[in-house]
Amino acid sequence: MAKKPDLDFDVIIIGAGITGMYTLYRLREMGYSVHAFEKNADVGGTWTMNRYPGCKLDSESYTYPYSFLPDLLQEWDWKTEFATQPELNEFFSKAADRMDVRKDVTFNTQVMKSVFNDEENSWTVELDNAEVFKSRFLLTAVGALSHPNMPKYPGMDLFRGETYHTYYWPHERNGFGGQKVDFAGKRVGVIGTGATGVQVIQEVAKTAGELFVFQRHPNWCAPLCDKPIEPERMAQIKANYPDIFAKCEATNSGFQHDFMFETAEGTTAEEREALFEELYNQSGYAIWVGHYADMFTDPKVNGYISDFIARKIRERVKDPKVAEKLIPKDHGFGLKRVPMETKYYEAYNQPNVHLVDILEDPIQRMTPHGIETEHTKYDLDMIIYATGFDAIIGGIKQMDIRGIGGKTMKESWASGPFTYLGLQIPEFPNLFTLIGAHNGATFCNIPRCSEAQVNWVTDLFQYMKEHAVERIEATEVAAEEWTQHVYDVANQTLLTTATNSWFWGEFGEGAKRGHKLLVYNGGNPAYRAKVEEVKAKGYEGFTMRAPAMAE
Repeated sequence: MAKKPDLDFDVIIIGAGITGMYTLYRLREMGYSVHAFEKNADVGGTWTMNRYPGCKLDSESYTYPYSFLPDLLQEWDWKTEFATQPELNEFFSKAADRMDVRKDVTFNTQVMKSVFNDEENSWTVELDNAEVFKSRFLLTAVGALSHPNMPKYPGMDLFRGETYHTYYWPHERNGFGGQKVDFAGKRVGVIGTGATGVQVIQEVAKTAGELFVFQRHPNWCAPLCDKPIEPERMAQIKANYPDIFAKCEATNSGFQHDFMFETAEGTTAEEREALFEELYNQSGYAIWVGHYADMFTDPKVNGYISDFIARKIRERVKDPKVAEKLIPKDHGFGLKRVPMETKYYEAYNQPNVHLVDILEDPIQRMTPHGIETEHTKYDLDMIIYATGFDAIIGGIKQMDIRGIGGKTMKESWASGPFTYLGLQIPEFPNLFTLIGAHNGATFCNIPRCSEAQVNWVTDLFQYMKEHAVERIEATEVAAEEWTQHVYDVANQTLLTTATNSWFWGEFGEGAKRGHKLLVYNGGNPAYRAKVEEVKAKGYEGFTMRAPAMAE
């Protein structure tokens, strides 16, 4: 018989972003005692932090909110097709009020270490303020993009001008949005041209005296085509929310868009050009996931769309040399998540905007006056780091998580993520990783897929409650089969040709170090079908133990 621990809570959740809030709400409604620890000052995760100018969605606004708060949905009027950070922050703040979750969250507090007690079937959680709590179950909901990368250039602490990282953009003391940072007339350097960098560059270029964009690898970008949502259209959206959410559930990526055709075989160049042109001028991800499905599997078809986007870049950027530097040569279109832009390429036609290729002319150091590359010195008033994230598992890697016998997560994942359904890891009982590696909600319009995932997990918790389960653990065989399946699916696509993206992480030591896949790209419907099959078979692949069963 397992020793009975003195528990502070039934469940501890790490993170109070979109997924963590909903999980807390559902489990509390089921009668579990639940508490969340959040490293930031409020709920909302991504949308309480990234307050940099230009920050907004690439998912349509009305596909992104919680579907289970119908009253709030009917009260809320989205301003534009793609909501800005302040609007999203306000929406999820109001959602937190409706769910009354803040009373069960400790803010400005980071989990440093979590240790599983094999005898008690419990987790001990240590915080950065030295407090310690104990729970039966531990759930991580740290978000896919919650741990920002910061480069380590020599002399970074010497620069005398203004320095910002997009994730840590200054907050206003009152209200939402970010503190007003003035670019007017200043010499600004932006490092990074991923999705965040693209959004920042568009805004800074409007007023900066000079803007220097330090680019390592260009990305394929496409027009966002944002526009206001008029009252009549908002009324139609409110009347059709169930259909909107159902459509998202049916698509591979959880967006409103899905492939029109399985293959481009048999089409003419004129037909493809006309389709690409139509989708290029539609809002959102139609140009990414709205035409030929074999764009992801057939290099020839991927070449069709890559060539089309390259031509668009050349048309929009006046200087041919600059245009070529903005066209990716290391991967095809869509094999990384596509940054959506508004006149991003046109910014390079302005006399105040300069592109610096740091593959050709690498950054050597920061100086008191700016940035020094191998061949040039750039005097700057401000440096903005838009250097991305240690995606999906970065937040988990920052914690010391120890399973059976003190085995660390680093040891378990020495050769890459090893999970069952992206939700559990063998030898780490009672631990669930929501929006984690190899998880169906990471290669997706996250709220749509995470909401479905939370519903499935809380159904499992209801089952465990009814059967007095005190311990649940994924089997080694189930994890091996799922991890292999993740790679089998990826190997049928071109995704494996673009490992320099946040879909991949580096693992291993020395000569064995290499890129390992972090996402499951089998699609939203396939993932949901799999977890429902697992549920229908009595949660096949998990071993469960109730008190009477324990030895």
